[in-house]
Order: sequence, then C-alpha cells, then structure tokens
Amino acid sequence: MNVKTLFCGAVAASLLATTAMAQTTATASADLNLRAGPGPMHDILGVIGAGESVDVTGCLDTDSWCEVTLDGTQGWAYGAYLETEIESEPVALTAPEARTVVTVVEHRGDSEANVVAGGTVGAVVGALVAGPFGAAVGAVAGMSAGGFATPTETTVTYVRENPVQPVYLDGEVVVGSGLPEGVILQPVPESEYHYAYVNGVPVIVDPTERRVVHIVR
Repeated sequence: MNVKTLFCGAVAASLLATTAMAQTTATASADLNLRAGPGPMHDILGVIGAGESVDVTGCLDTDSWCEVTLDGTQGWAYGAYLETEIESEPVALTAPEARTVVTVVEHRGDSEANVVAGGTVGAVVGALVAGPFGAAVGAVAGMSAGGFATPTETTVTYVRENPVQPVYLDGEVVVGSGLPEGVILQPVPESEYHYAYVNGVPVIVDPTERRVVHIVR
C-alpha cells in the first residue's frame, strides 16, 4: 500500500469518525430545560420532553453541559439527563464511556452570562441532588413513584403569583431532584407542599424529602 492510499484511508476514517460524532443523538430521561448557554442562569429557550430526542453537537470537557439542537433550536442541556446508546445500552452523556462518541466543544459566550433578567448577577450557591429518574429513559412518570399527588391548580397558581428570591444551584432542576438544606422552602397555604424558585423556575417541593415534585412552567 502506497503513501497516497494510506493518506486517503486516514482521511476517510477521520471523516467517518467526525460524521459519527456529528450525528450523535440523545434522549432526555426527564423534562429538561433547553438553555441559551451552559449553566443554570442562562435563559430557558424551551423544554426537551422526557423521551424526546435531540441532536448533540458536543459536550464541555470539564462540565456536564452539552450543546444540542431541538427542532431546529440550538441550545444547551444538562448531560446527566441525556442518554445515548453505546453497544445497545443507554449511557448518560456525562459518563466516561460517552466521551468516545461525543465531541468535546468549547463555549465562547460571555462567562458572566450568569446574568439573570433585570441585570442582576447571581451566584451558584450549591448543587442539586441528582434526581432518582436521571438514570433511565422512560422512568419519569410524574411523582407517583414517590407517593405524592399532583399539586392542585390552586397550589400552582399560588406559587406562580407569589415569587420569592431565586437561588441558583449547580446542575439542572428536574422532577425528583433534591434541594440542599441551604435552600429556604416557603410553605404553600393549605397544602402539604412547599416551594422555591430554583435556576429560574418555580418548583413545588415535598418538604420532608426536599424533592421537587412539580416544575411550574
């Protein structure tokens, strides 16, 4: 085999690898925010529904955020709740083995894009506890597994109409994720639930386990 053949073969292999990476798709294991940038303070562009697939451009090398495209809209989503198939098995994009099929990308946007509406710069004050439904696609079925009824419309309306000081936590808020003790929960009158505003969205919480049972959108 001559040098030209070797070179052409190497180029072809490289192109095939690039194509494979470019065509990586992933499926959301929970209703997942699509954000304008890689972080909890970036604007929410939409929601990737549980079981819905997105095209993956790539993931950050040192963080859990991935650049994806949903129905033509490009944004960022938290890779711990996105799964791709490797050898016919679902694997979270944050898993080490996923790095063999997902491109590493850089985010060149404003590092201070942790700027929230109104021009107030927030700070990440803790980390969300991973939700129990982040491990398997299709496992999200409301909070029936946790024994909690869907919050009433009265509860949802109260939470929506009575905003509180927002907090920002590392990770992404999904149903089932836990809030650290440092997050102050506000009671909802005549309800078993409490609430908080986390990562730009109101969340209804089981105060005993400090688990998110509903996200108000």
